[in-house]
Amino acid sequence: MSWSKLKQQLESFLSPALNGRVEYRATGYRYLPDKSGICYLAVDKKNVLNMSDTTGSIRWYQTEQEIKNDPDIQIPINHDEIEAIREDTKGTVPEDRLKVIARSRKISELAKELLSAQTALSKSNFVVVATTFLSISIDESLESNDILLNILALVDRRVGKKRILNMAEKMKLKHPIVQYFYELRRSTF
Repeated sequence: MSWSKLKQQLESFLSPALNGRVEYRATGYRYLPDKSGICYLAVDKKNVLNMSDTTGSIRWYQTEQEIKNDPDIQIPINHDEIEAIREDTKGTVPEDRLKVIARSRKISELAKELLSAQTALSKSNFVVVATTFLSISIDESLESNDILLNILALVDRRVGKKRILNMAEKMKLKHPIVQYFYELRRSTF
């Protein structure tokens, strides 16, 4: 599918409140057919997500320790996770320490997921992911671990206000760029 056709389809699914604010852009290399162009998302004429640029305004993590030490990441811990650790330790660990262990385990899992998602994004081809987005359900895009699929779903008009507001807890566990687009969409209500 040509870029112009793909862009037109993506823009047709854009939320009316974000129409004109969020743009899909691509650069091509006319005289270098073997070199792929760069695709990126712009918000209010500012380049926000460039697949090959990790120095943008959104935080890109390089190591698991950076994620663990980031004070902006809030990890909700539920009772079941604490009980699982209590069973693992056979009840020998004090109650306040169980929460610390549960949070640490959950952050480690999250860190691995975030780094893997970032790696996949930097290697991904925007056109391939966008075509996939157009062919799968909006639910699959929202539940996916793919950062780009999450973003495309969040700015989609098929995701309503109630649904956006109900996913606040899930968004805390997503990559900062997904959180950015979530907040952008929430700000339109």
